[in-house]
Amino acid sequence: MKYTLLKNYGVVFLLIFLTSCSSDNDKDAPYLPEPNDYSEQNEEEIMAYILDNDINATRSDSGLYFVINEEGTGNRPLATDNITVAYKGTLTNGNVFDESEEFTADLNLLIAGWVEGLQNFKEGGSGILLIPAHLGYGDRILEEIPAGSVVIFDITLISIN
Repeated sequence: MKYTLLKNYGVVFLLIFLTSCSSDNDKDAPYLPEPNDYSEQNEEEIMAYILDNDINATRSDSGLYFVINEEGTGNRPLATDNITVAYKGTLTNGNVFDESEEFTADLNLLIAGWVEGLQNFKEGGSGILLIPAHLGYGDRILEEIPAGSVVIFDITLISIN
C-alpha cells in the first residue's frame, strides 16, 4: 500500500512539476532572449556605405539592398534551386571574411539575404548584396563577423544546377 501511495504521489508531483515548468510566459523566459533589433543601425551603415562607394542600389521591402552589375543571360534561380556561385564576403569596413571561386549549394539552405537577393540575378550575371543582420547572421558571432553586422557579398551566379 505504501508503494502504491508513493507511486501515486510521484505521478502527481511529476504532473505539477511539468505544468509549472510550462506557461504562457515562456516567450519572456530569460533563457530565450529576444533577438536584438539592428535594423536602424544597419540601415544607417548601409546608406553610409552606398554613399561612400557611390553605389546605385535597389532596396527591397525586407531591407536587403542589391546591385546588378552584369545582367547575365540565363534564368533567375528559384529559392529551391541548387546554384553555383563565385563570391567574396566583406564587412562594411572592407575586411574580407570569406570567398570562393566556385561554391555550390541549395539556395534555400543559405542565409535569407542570399535566398532573396540571388533571385534577382540571372545565370551568368553578377552584382552585390548588402545584407542587414536580420537577413544575414543576426546575433551570431562568427569568426570574423561580429553580431549585428551588415555583410556585403560580391557574387557571380555561375549556374543554376
